Amino acid sequence: MVIVLDNSAALAIAFQEPNAQETPSLVERIAREGAVVPALWRCEFANGLAMVLRYDRASRSDIERQFVDFGALPIMVDEVALDRAWSTTVAMAEQHRLTVYDAAYLELTIRHSLPLATFDKALARAARDEGVEVIGG
Repeated sequence: MVIVLDNSAALAIAFQEPNAQETPSLVERIAREGAVVPALWRCEFANGLAMVLRYDRASRSDIERQFVDFGALPIMVDEVALDRAWSTTVAMAEQHRLTVYDAAYLELTIRHSLPLATFDKALARAARDEGVEVIGG
């Protein structure tokens, strides 16, 4: 089954974070079944990689490799999430005390009835409160 991939999970995969033991199987699952992300994900992921580079946690070649590796995965961008940003997503953010960015992932996972891969504690809690299967956090 396709999953919704949150930026925290993507960055944990990219840098094999020690608190993210699920990442090897998560990469395999995405490669096999695919993932879907809201349109803002590419900017969020790029920003996360830029911060890693800025704080010398990885080299430029490491960052460029992540763009290539993630670009090769079957990750679909859901543009509809943008249309809901000023309505459903804001309401979810308010209800669950999330950022609108995080609520975009929650809205997407609920709308498509898909599991959510995240290592963000607040987002994972909100997803579980909504009855969403959470992978990771």
